Amino acid sequence: MKHASLILLVIILTASLAACVPAGGSNTIKLGLEGPMTGDYAEEGKGFQNALNLLVEQTNAAGGINGQQVQLFVEDDKGDPKEAALVADRMISNKVMAVIGGYNSTATEPASAIYNREGILHITPSSTATRLTTHGYQNFFRVCFLDDRQGLFAADFITKDLGHKNVAVLHDNSTYAQGLAEWTKKYLEERGANIVFYDAINPEDTDFSPTLTKIKAANPESVYFTGYYAQGGLLLKQAAALGLKTQWIGGNAMNNPELITIAGLDNAKGVLVTSEPLPSDLDSPEATKFIADYKAKYGVEPASVWTVMAADAFRVIKYAIEQTKSTDPKVLAEWLHKSFKDYPGITGPILGFDEKGDRNGSIHKAYVINDQGQYVPYQK
Repeated sequence: MKHASLILLVIILTASLAACVPAGGSNTIKLGLEGPMTGDYAEEGKGFQNALNLLVEQTNAAGGINGQQVQLFVEDDKGDPKEAALVADRMISNKVMAVIGGYNSTATEPASAIYNREGILHITPSSTATRLTTHGYQNFFRVCFLDDRQGLFAADFITKDLGHKNVAVLHDNSTYAQGLAEWTKKYLEERGANIVFYDAINPEDTDFSPTLTKIKAANPESVYFTGYYAQGGLLLKQAAALGLKTQWIGGNAMNNPELITIAGLDNAKGVLVTSEPLPSDLDSPEATKFIADYKAKYGVEPASVWTVMAADAFRVIKYAIEQTKSTDPKVLAEWLHKSFKDYPGITGPILGFDEKGDRNGSIHKAYVINDQGQYVPYQK
């Protein structure tokens, strides 16, 4: 009898303890961050990590999410698709329920297939290639805006605001850059522009003078480069050395202060960029608080729009868990598709997600690098 009573007591205690564990079966919510912590795009990966470390720290200090503490696993994909697949495998081993990342579309795409197969919720802050949400993955979302929308904005800006008719379009064959280039070319041609040059560089190269010489011979009024800031900085520096005098315009992957460091201020000033609004232009209460908290922790304000996009990705996941009282990725994904709307994001109102997981709406602006090396809103 004593033995039976002991067994009964153990059963009762076990049941009582289980009842204290929140939905999801653990006192810890495991989230993953995938991004380029090393390599050409490491500045963006660092911004991702800073933003999420800050928000996880604040969330846990306030009692967690529905009483559960958040554990963040950070993995370096180097911006490389093969590394991204390995990162996805490690995320699975760590049993994360959601992943934020990656930075560039080329790395995000192969990882998204693995996360989809494993039923992991996946939100990218910055991978804008239009095709990423054409695979039918119900657990894949993004808080950034798509390349086709930026391409339309860029074409309107180049032809209407700048009044340019002869345009060169240059990309780097990456998923993001090629997609943005194709959309921009399409919309430019629809608006009567003459594409005098259309080609790609190899981002592994460091000498772009052969391509720049061809662009110089084509005599464009402007060059729209859709690649990343690391290569963009070299292009600006080498274009100046060749005496190529034209208006350079970059897509949103050129929106990083490191561009100016690489190019040199003399070569970067006057360069235009099409982008989502910079952190300095976000004036909502949510943005004001996040930027102030970020500066208090790190001593500087976030330099990149993608840093605040990463913060919004975390906040969306947190809000979904709070509202559904669940950490089941399938439940969260269904709620995000059907019930999530009009959320006050740091990057502006997040109206909701469409059936493909894309953020509804679009917000783009044009910036110019001024004489002090700052990205400031362009004024005609």
